[in-house]
Amino acid sequence: MSPNRMTVKAVFFFIVASLVLVSCQERKTGKVIITESEFVVRQDSDKAYVIDARGKVKNVGDVDVKKIVITGYCRSCGELINPGNWFVSEYEKMPDQKDTISYLAVDAEEEFSFKGVAFIYNMVPEQPETIPEKMEVVIESFEVVE
Repeated sequence: MSPNRMTVKAVFFFIVASLVLVSCQERKTGKVIITESEFVVRQDSDKAYVIDARGKVKNVGDVDVKKIVITGYCRSCGELINPGNWFVSEYEKMPDQKDTISYLAVDAEEEFSFKGVAFIYNMVPEQPETIPEKMEVVIESFEVVE
């Protein structure tokens, strides 16, 4: 075998080995969690009340993340507008019903807030005594910074 041919084979072997090693490397992942959340009842009009949410999210992953979308759900609320009962509109969330955090570095924590998790209309102008049972804040999506 000629020296040129051995060099070509050695280079080819080196390239293939490098590709195998790179593809076997552990990929870094993004992970964002809710560290605090609170639901607050706000009077919207004379007999209407709304539940808003606020809290904090933290990046506990291996890489920075961006475009973190946070929203809330009332799993125990109905969809019918019935005086004295909490209800939701579960179709598409409006912009004020979610918060988007543009960038979150590894180990960083950021505050969020959004409106309109659940609604109630009362027959009298009195604030509801309790909020619904199954309320939650969720991270709908985020992107990993490459």
